[in-house]
Amino acid sequence: MTLPTRAEALALLHEWVESESLRRHMLAVEAALRAYARYYEQDEDLWGLTGLLHDLDYERHPDMDDPVNGHPRTALRLFRARGYPPALIHAVEAHATFLGVPRENLLDKALLACDEMTGLILACAYVRPDRDLREVKVSSVKKKWKDRAFTAAIDREENLRFIQELGVDFDEHLGRVLAAMQEIAGELGVGGAPNAGA
Repeated sequence: MTLPTRAEALALLHEWVESESLRRHMLAVEAALRAYARYYEQDEDLWGLTGLLHDLDYERHPDMDDPVNGHPRTALRLFRARGYPPALIHAVEAHATFLGVPRENLLDKALLACDEMTGLILACAYVRPDRDLREVKVSSVKKKWKDRAFTAAIDREENLRFIQELGVDFDEHLGRVLAAMQEIAGELGVGGAPNAGA
């Protein structure tokens, strides 16, 4: 079983995903999972590339009710055909909670704990006048988390359950994911307005 290189995984992402927002989401989840891999002293490339590829087929096959090609089934077939590591495949499968695949290890749990949290954090940067993620504080993300109208599609109770499953404190989790994303703010399109602070 072979893990692709990051260059190969990025090429695959660009081949399958045209949406800039979905690409940014996948990059954000990669950054968060790399941070967690370091925290747990796990394989950073395995964790990072799992995050980078977890929504690979979502743009092409968004119908999760399609039992053959719906997300993430098409991507899972591709990963198996390419001989990707079972841990990556299982985590992507387990993150689709509707498939009923149990979350068995830290990677499975970390992927779900980080997945939608990255969306909330990105949204916090988007509403800033300077669009600079590096200026976003944990306290402001917590405030937006409590505002149910903000990113209303994110199920707070479900996400809290995923974070608890991972076994980390909410504030600690928020801080770790935010810091990881701040390191790649430019790639995420939230590195601040070009002339900010000039």
